[in-house]
Amino acid sequence: MIKINENTFYEGGPAKSDLIINLLAAPTILGLPFTFAALVRAFWLRYKLTNKRITITGGWFGRTKSQISLSNISEIRSVPRGFGSYGDMVIILKDGSKVEMKSLPLFRDKQKFIEENISKATKPEVLNEVQGFAK
Repeated sequence: MIKINENTFYEGGPAKSDLIINLLAAPTILGLPFTFAALVRAFWLRYKLTNKRITITGGWFGRTKSQISLSNISEIRSVPRGFGSYGDMVIILKDGSKVEMKSLPLFRDKQKFIEENISKATKPEVLNEVQGFAK
């Protein structure tokens, strides 16, 4: 039996400051679409980052779910928002597709964690060594 140790680094929703900043912009007509998008993110978007994969649950009423194995990631790009308190991250996969993570709190720490674990995920592991057999 193979036992895989998966440790959760972050599990939660988008940054609360994203919602606050966009609620302050709600009285303006230009701010209404951004406020609506922030409300949808706050209600239904959830992230889970582990040392093996990234899980994103979101969409309207949280109906969509995406899982990304860290070994499939080729590049990570991020942009700070909200005066640097949170940010957006784009994960580029080896097949060229892109996955967005919006309003991620403490995004620099999460990016560092993902990058450190990408290098570990690409190294092959010896799961079980069988003793007593000649090579």
